[in-house]
Amino acid sequence: MATLLWIIAVVLVIAGILALLRRQILWGAVLIIVGLLVGPGGVSIFA
Repeated sequence: MATLLWIIAVVLVIAGILALLRRQILWGAVLIIVGLLVGPGGVSIFA
């Protein structure tokens, strides 16, 4: 389960960075924050 959450977090952060590069600042920031919250180092919303 931890591996799955880590993969989801990485995908969310990468999607957020790509959104920032496309000048979608708010959406990119939201994706990065959610990715950090879901990741194993953050506060998991599933645990």
